[in-house]
Parts: sequence; C-alpha cells; structure tokens
Amino acid sequence: MSHDYDLVEHQYDVVVVGAGGAGLRAAVGCAQSGLKSACVSKLFPTRSHTVAAQGGINAAKNYQNDGDSVYRLFYDTIKGSDWLGDQDAIEFMCREAPKVVYDLEHMGMPFDRNPDGTIYQRPFGGHTANYGEKSVQRACATADRTGHAMLHTLYQQNIKAKTSFFVEWMALDLIRDAEGDVVGVTSLEMETGDLHILHAKTVLLATGGAGRIFAASTNAFINTGDGLGMAARAGIPLEDMEF
Repeated sequence: MSHDYDLVEHQYDVVVVGAGGAGLRAAVGCAQSGLKSACVSKLFPTRSHTVAAQGGINAAKNYQNDGDSVYRLFYDTIKGSDWLGDQDAIEFMCREAPKVVYDLEHMGMPFDRNPDGTIYQRPFGGHTANYGEKSVQRACATADRTGHAMLHTLYQQNIKAKTSFFVEWMALDLIRDAEGDVVGVTSLEMETGDLHILHAKTVLLATGGAGRIFAASTNAFINTGDGLGMAARAGIPLEDMEF
C-alpha cells in the first residue's frame, strides 16, 4: 500500500537543527547578521537539555582570581580529556570563553554578582591554578540554574531578532545536491504528520548528545543522537565516535 504526501516547502538562508544553547546562539547570531534564519526543534526551546546545566560557564576572566589565565583553563581542559581532545579547538574555546560570557551578559542573562558588581564565579571540579596546584573560582554562574537562564535569554533574543521557529518538528534527513552540498533538511510536523522541506544555503546541526544510546545515562530522554544519524545516512563521515 502506498500513500501520497504533500510536501510543504520553505526557503531560508540558514536552517539550524536543534534549539539548545548551541543552536539558539547560532540562530540569533545569523538572524542578527541579517540572514533569514530558521530553527527546527523537536521540543520547545527552553526544554532543551541545556536547561539541566547547573554549575556555570568556564571562563578565565582574571578579575576574581589572582593568576588565573586562559593557559591554565587550556591545560585543565586538555588534562580533563586525558590528552585526547582536539587541542586547537580547545585553545579556541578557552580564548573565546570570556567574550561569550560578556555577550550573554549583554543579552540580559542574569549572572550572579560579586559585591563590586562583577560576575560571580564559583570553584568546580578540575578548575585549578598553577597547572593543578590548587582550586580556582572559574565557573560563571546563575545560582544553580545557569543553563535555564541561558536558554531563556537566548530564546528571547531570537524572538527579538525574528528567527523563525518550527517547534515540535522532527528533522528527518539532510538533503544533498548532485555535487554533494547540503541544501536543506526534511522535517515532520509532529502535530499534523505533514512533511516539510526546508531549503537553505547553510544547514547547521546543533542536535546535542547521544547519551541515550547507553543503558544507563543521566541525559534527558531526548538525547538520542538524531544529528549523528542524519549525517551518517547522508554519507557524511563521523569523527571520534568512541567518545
């Protein structure tokens, strides 16, 4: 038995798949740059797994800790990966971290404050000074709900920037042209069962982790590795799958 489906088509400059912290930050950056941007999410953005992050955002900002530095954050991050992490990517992340925190602050994220008004930072496991000598306060925090505050801030900024949201839509597969370039995604509108094609000049996958492939995980039930599956089915290589 066969069924015919009407495919509804949409056209965007950028389609971001996933509406956690990474997806929302990417989408708002694109929208603020004047690009026609869309964000596809299988659940409401402020319910993405980023909402579960409590501790804070690592950033070596120097004002609270005598002697903290980007290089010490760089060392701690590489050590935490057991020297298996991509060191170029880690260095970039560590250098950009203070800027990212200030960007979020200027968007309205309500970080806790020190008495002098600077952003509060708390000690957390693996944050050290002098390359492992002692603990250091480095996690920029909003009480015990840092991820919750981040998602709400970024979602509000996306609404302001007029990002188009497709909420409770399940992205199904990447679309590639004859040259192999990704030119869009197919998606299922869960409420109606309708199938949609979102054409885009750029597709960005921000679909989170795959912790739920394991029998025991503290990941949310939504962390099923959808983006990895989409990439694999499209013939795009996946890197470091053992992690």
